[in-house]
Amino acid sequence: MTSIEGSVVLVTGGSRGIGRALVTALYERGAKKVYATARDPKTVTHPDAVPLALEVSDPASVAAAAEQAQDVTILINNAGASVNANFLDSPVEDIRREFETNFYGPLLVTRAFVPIIERNGGGHLLNFHSVLSWVGIAGSYSASKAAFWSQTNSLRLDLKPRGIEVTGLHVGYVDTDMAAHVDGPKSTPESVAAQALDGIESGAFEVLADDLTRQVKAGLSAEGGALYPQLAAV
Repeated sequence: MTSIEGSVVLVTGGSRGIGRALVTALYERGAKKVYATARDPKTVTHPDAVPLALEVSDPASVAAAAEQAQDVTILINNAGASVNANFLDSPVEDIRREFETNFYGPLLVTRAFVPIIERNGGGHLLNFHSVLSWVGIAGSYSASKAAFWSQTNSLRLDLKPRGIEVTGLHVGYVDTDMAAHVDGPKSTPESVAAQALDGIESGAFEVLADDLTRQVKAGLSAEGGALYPQLAAV
């Protein structure tokens, strides 16, 4: 298990939404320092956070951020994009772009920071997934999150011998800009952030942050028609 108190944390996408809520919650739990990354570090508004420029899909940007944050003990891969490209009709470039941000981006960041966390005595990796990791209704977004979930499961095995625990967080709709078009129930960023940090401190393999996510995870062993009613026999 990993203690938040006294830790040094890097949060990707730390300027808004869940990322901003995480930065606030980390300081409330006694984190020593929190790096909040953004494409434009001027958008980081928390008074105690250390703003850090980062484009997760750019290897040079990732390397520069790692060079500046050599004291990190906890990495939170929160940054992501939602393109939702259709596999049949959308440009393949759009699908690639989704994977660059949601799969390869966090992989680049993780590979850069694992040696740092290891040198600092071990720590924790938290990856943000989605209920759509398990339901293919959002095209390239669902596929990229499913791949990211698999990446997290592999990393958990690879990093345990190196003293780094790994938690994956799955969540449905959250009241952020990304879900502004959704009319249904949404979790608050603060609730998701609190559950994410609880998962780190308890050493949880996975955190399911709302009822929808728990229901979908529980239904994965059912026949396809349970998750995809349009496929059920009439």
